[in-house]
Parts: sequence; C-alpha cells; structure tokens
Amino acid sequence: MLCWYFSGNLHDESDVLDWMVKQKTDMSIEEVNREKLFQYIETKEFLAVVFYNEESSDSPRILRHIELIDDEAAEYGIKIVKTCDRLMAKKYGYRKPPGITYFRKGKYINYDGDIDDDEEILDWLTDPENMELTDHIERVNRKMFQKIRQTSDYIAVFFYSDDCKQCSRVLVEIEHIDDEADGAGIDFVKIDDKQMAKELGVFALPAVVFFKMGSKEPVIYAGDLYNEEQLLNWLLTQKDPSGEVIEALEGDELRSLINSENSVAVYFYSIEDCDQCQTILEELENIDDDCDRHGIIFVKTQDFQVAEEFGISDFPCLVYFEDEVPNVFEGELSEEEEVLQWLITQKTEERIELITRVMLEGLVEDTQYLAVYFYKVNCHICDEILEGLENIDDECDVYGIHMVKIQDPQLAKRYSIKTFPALVYFRNGNPLLYEGDLQNEQSVLEWLIDDDNRELADEIEAVNDRMLERLLEESPLLAVFFYDEDCPECDEILEHLEQIDGDADQYGVDMVKINQPGAAEKYNIINSPSLVYFRKKVPLLYDGDLHDEEKVLTWLTSQDIFEIKNEIEEVNRKMLDKLLEENEFLAVYFYEHDSEESDAVLEKLEKIDGEIENLDIPFVKMGDPRYARKWGVTKLPSVVYFRKRFPNIYRGDMNSGDEVLEWLRKNRFRQPELNIFMYAVIALAITFVMYTAWLLSCFRPHIKQVI
Repeated sequence: MLCWYFSGNLHDESDVLDWMVKQKTDMSIEEVNREKLFQYIETKEFLAVVFYNEESSDSPRILRHIELIDDEAAEYGIKIVKTCDRLMAKKYGYRKPPGITYFRKGKYINYDGDIDDDEEILDWLTDPENMELTDHIERVNRKMFQKIRQTSDYIAVFFYSDDCKQCSRVLVEIEHIDDEADGAGIDFVKIDDKQMAKELGVFALPAVVFFKMGSKEPVIYAGDLYNEEQLLNWLLTQKDPSGEVIEALEGDELRSLINSENSVAVYFYSIEDCDQCQTILEELENIDDDCDRHGIIFVKTQDFQVAEEFGISDFPCLVYFEDEVPNVFEGELSEEEEVLQWLITQKTEERIELITRVMLEGLVEDTQYLAVYFYKVNCHICDEILEGLENIDDECDVYGIHMVKIQDPQLAKRYSIKTFPALVYFRNGNPLLYEGDLQNEQSVLEWLIDDDNRELADEIEAVNDRMLERLLEESPLLAVFFYDEDCPECDEILEHLEQIDGDADQYGVDMVKINQPGAAEKYNIINSPSLVYFRKKVPLLYDGDLHDEEKVLTWLTSQDIFEIKNEIEEVNRKMLDKLLEENEFLAVYFYEHDSEESDAVLEKLEKIDGEIENLDIPFVKMGDPRYARKWGVTKLPSVVYFRKRFPNIYRGDMNSGDEVLEWLRKNRFRQPELNIFMYAVIALAITFVMYTAWLLSCFRPHIKQVI
C-alpha cells in the first residue's frame, strides 16, 4: 500500500480536495503509442520504457513507484515513458507485463530486479555500466558525471560543444583509444557543458580533462588532441605517475630515432664515472611529460660510442636534435625548468645551435653553405653579437645558409682566428673569414648572401625558391637548371654543365641549379631535367642536347639569344669582345652607374633601339668607365660606333635620340673615311720613302768613282 502525505493547509478544504483529485488523476509518466515509441527509441540517447497491463490491478501501484523517480531520472538525461502495447512488450521479452526495458542509443537491456523498489530502479538506470556503450564514448550530463565520479577511480572527460567545428573531428580520433583507456581502468565520457568546462579551468573547446579519485584538482591535457597515441600515453601517465621515466635507447635504435624524428632531446650520462648524473636524471624526469606535450621526444643513453660520434666526452650532456641537426645545452642541467624552457624555445623558435668539433666536421662535410660563429665563454661582446646574429638566423635559413656557434679556441686557430668573436663561412667546405663589423648583423647578412661570396669554384650553385626569386631580380642573365634528386641522368648533365660554369660567368651569365618541384611548376617547367635561360626574367627553354656543354655555352652567349626586343642589353668585357669578333657593326653605350644623366640618356636611346637594330647594328650598353677609356672615351655617357673593331665616338647631343640615330645611319652606309691620325701616318710614310730615295741618289755617284 502506497501513502502520500498532504503538505498544505488542512484547514482549507478546497486545497485538500484539489490535491486528492490530482493524486488520483495525475499520471506524470508520458503514455506513448507504438509509433511514438519507435520514434523515441531512434532519437533518445537514454530511454526507459515501462510495459504494463492496464487490466492488472498491480499496474497503478507500479506506475506510482516509477513516477517517484521520473524527475530525478530526467536530471540524468533519462526519459521514462509507459505503454500498454502488449505486442511491443512481447517483442522485448515481456509476455506477462509489467516490465522495464532500458534503451541506450537503440540498444536495450531488461530490468530483472524488484519492480516495486523505486530506488533500486533508479540506481539500475543510472549505473555507469548500464549507461555505457562499448563502441562509443558515452555522452553524459553534469548529474550523471557526479555519480560516475563516486564510483570510478579514473575518468577522462572530453568537453565539446555542438557549435565547435573541430570537436567532431577530434572526437573521431579519440574514440580510437576508448577501448584501450577502458582496458586500463579509465572511464571515458563526453560532456557538452561550456559552463562546467569553465568551472574546471577549460576556456577553449575541445578539451580533455583527467579526474583521479582522491585528487581535488583535475588535470587538463595540453597536447595534440589529434594524436590519439600521445593522448593515450598521457592518460596512462596520469593514472600511474610511477611509470613516468625517460626511455633509455642505445646504438642503432638511438641513431634511427635521431634520423627519423623532428624533435629529439638526448641525455648523455654515465652512472659509473659521474656522481651527479643520476641526480640530474631524476630532475629531468620531472619534465619528461611536459616535453611530450610539446612534441619533444626525450630519451637517455649511456652509449659512449654514440656520444663520441657527436664529440661528447664530458658527462652529463643534453643535446637537442631538430631534423638531425644537433644543439648542445650550455646551461645548468640541474635546473629542470630552465632545461624545459630551453627545449621549448628550440622547438618553437629558430635559434643558432651550439655544436662540438665533431659535429662541425660532419656539418662542414654535409652542408653546402655553413656559417660558423666562434666565441668564448664569459665574453660580453660575444653575447651581444650573438643576439644580433639571432635576428638574421631565419633569413639565413631562407637563403639555404645554416648558422651554428661553437666554443673551441684550438679549432679557431686552424682558421687563423686570433681574436673572438669571429665568423667563418664554409661553402662546400671552403672557409672564408668575415672581416667586417660583426655588430652590424645586416652587413653580415649581405656578406653571406652576396653572390661573389657564395660562388663555388667549378660547381653550379644550388638555390631554393626564395634565392631564385632574388637572383631573377638582380641578375639580367640567369641560366637555371631544373632537376630532380632521383633523376639518373641529372648528375651526368651537371658534370657537363659545371665545365662551362666559369666560362658562362665570364660572359655575365649566372648559372644555378634547383631541385624543388614547386619552382618548376611556378615557371611552367614540365620536363626534368631542363635548362631555362632568363633574360631580365624573360624565360627561354633550351631544346638542345644538355650533354654537349659547348653547344650550351654557344647558345647562352649567342647574340640572338640574349637580345631582348626594345631593350639595350647589358654586357661585360668578355661579352663585348665576343660581339666585336662576331659583328662587323656594333654600337655601345658607355655609362656610369647611379648617374641621373646616364639614366635619362638611356631612356631616350631605348626608344630608338628597334630602329638601330633595323640598320643591322647590334646595340648594347656597358657600365664600365675603365674599359670605356681603352677606346678613347673620356666623358660619360657616350656612344661608340665600331666598324670592324675600329671605334668612332659620337660627339653630338646625347639627349637627342634622333641625332644619335641619324649619326649611326650615316656611319653605317658611308664608306670608311680616313681621320686626321690616318692622314698623319700616310704623310709620315710618304716622307720616309722620299727621304730614303734621296739618300740613295746622293751616294750612288760616289760609289762609282771609288770603283
């Protein structure tokens, strides 16, 4: 027999009557038909269905018991409904109702306890094991989570929101480790509750928070949510911190890790010969998990052979490898926070690496362009200059120049370094000492990227995308060899082309090579290998035999190839001598660089360049005052007309393009005229002949008398 107590005013008979009528008629559990039931099963995450027999006298009592827990079940997100559909009851195993079936996302289980015990029913409905589905991470609300916390030792909560775009993608990744977490005794649930997340210190979604029985504060995951393996390892570490130790590696396994991973920190130590190594190792193990969160793999080794390969002889020592490039930590290893900050800085910022002598030898051998900063400890000016060089380190990387630092006075002497600091530039192993002001980092950068300093004897310079763009801006004549690393014939072609690199340079043609597919696509280069000649950034593809270097050089230096329509081409001495040999007629504009007058005259002359070409007179320009004086030019700018290498200097108005054109036309179609110098030479010759004849005539009679 069930009893309900009236809590109102017993003196108000109308209130008492209303209450009694309500108790008789109120049925708070929703009655559903078959169609509605199917709809709820498909749409409700948690649905409890009470099957009852309307003809049974027990049904009202049972329903009243369940009504007592309806509101509380709703707080857990559980919808309770009732139906008297006997066919549906039979379908779910109840031939003689009443009975309760619990649906979780369409999957159901039947209640086999005491149906008159409402508290037992509520406990059964809200039991985490009954609410959980093994295939997915369970969605719970705040009330359900509080109950789970009371019974679970370890809980991982995925906070998300329906309006978060990346939450669904992250959830897909995390569900891959749900079973593994469950196997390790960690319950994984998800909650769509921004307010609850903020209360726990989570201000950005999605997020994962770990709760541990007996711990007041949860721990927020700060790693990559898309990396489920990393997240799983973090959860296991949070569950069992005693397993948080730095992994030990040796030999080929360690070498393979350094070669294959982007960010690796290696602690070299020796237990036998180093008293502080073990103490420092224990300190560093406190930051191992932090390193994992930042994507840094932290390992330890006592492999002295590997240490020797990197020039490490003093223990302990910490080396950070980024893309196989080593960097030695020079701070206090016992300060784990300082070590952690240094590692994070190496990971997130581009810093100049500290290396050993052995590391340097390897880098000099493997790196095409290497700038080495030699400095010493306790040197204030060394530290100041180093800070300045850090400002240009990123720019050096863009130009393919790797900058490192080293503290090795004995090695410095090998490169004639007597004072510190100093900078040595290695180009394929060839050293070049910087003699400028190291405190001016921009001057250092300009020196490093200067083509004259970068140029390597008997080798075509390798460039990247950025360097190629810069060269196209600066070099009027640039030959670019596009190739692939896995191209069998490319190495052979390069050997042929490197034989003419020096000759091409003498003609003012810069030759470079590039093996980046993106660069080839940018300039519409389809086939590889290919040689493209850029004249003032205008490309021309070579379609001949790349194995015949002499034909390539002839093509590069051919007048027809390097000429650009409506533009006066720049030439150097070698190219001008070649043009004088090949052409009967040639006009040369000699000018000065950084001269407004020369620029103004050039602008007028380029307007008549096409008409001069129609006269069959190649027209070029040359900014070499010393070479101009060789041809008798004393004032610049000036135009010199060559006929069979014989020069004729224009003496008229340089600002009148029409007058220059008319002067060239007259010289082109008139027969060669003798100038004053030639008349003087002829006169002297005639005088000499007449004087010789007179002498012979004077001495002839005297000779006869003697006979």
